[in-house]
Amino acid sequence: MPYRTLAAVSEAEIEIKKSRFIGFLAPVADEAEAREVIAERRSAHPKARHHCTAFVLDPDSRTQRFSDDGEPAGAAGAPILDVVSGHQLTFVVAVVTRYFGGTLLGAGGLVRAYGQATSAALETARVVTKHELVPVRAEVDYAQANALDRAAGNRGWTTRSRYGAAVVIDMMVPVAEVDAALAIYADVTAGQAEPAVGDVEWT
Repeated sequence: MPYRTLAAVSEAEIEIKKSRFIGFLAPVADEAEAREVIAERRSAHPKARHHCTAFVLDPDSRTQRFSDDGEPAGAAGAPILDVVSGHQLTFVVAVVTRYFGGTLLGAGGLVRAYGQATSAALETARVVTKHELVPVRAEVDYAQANALDRAAGNRGWTTRSRYGAAVVIDMMVPVAEVDAALAIYADVTAGQAEPAVGDVEWT
């Protein structure tokens, strides 16, 4: 099952009644990395009043956490999480840093502000879709590598190649199409290739 995540970090700032809200989004691999990003944001803005956060992990988005960091319960972390999950993003951490401007916004105002800051950061973000693929690898000659590359392209697959005296080529194929890839290797190389099936990768 494919999933959507971010290609790189993204940041944006909004101001509401003299309070500054700095939205920051980053792709992360796991909870430890998400917490590292949160710690880095605290270090980057030591004078800010709040660093409210949310992160979503796993291909099926089953891990979801958020923190209001001293704001009224449900007024900060939850709306941040709503924006991230509402865009079907995973392996993403969001941090909204608030510099208090002296005017209380109320719970409803905070919900809107934290949601808007997250959305503003997301507007400039580059979203990518990751697919679950299996590398099917073999060592072949240059002519066979060219033929395999064309055959993979005809099926909508990508390839990775390393060139030396021969070519080591990986066909990156969906899990359900491994047998088809093995059959293509057998056909193109007249059974000479000895392809190996690697571990699943998200790419």
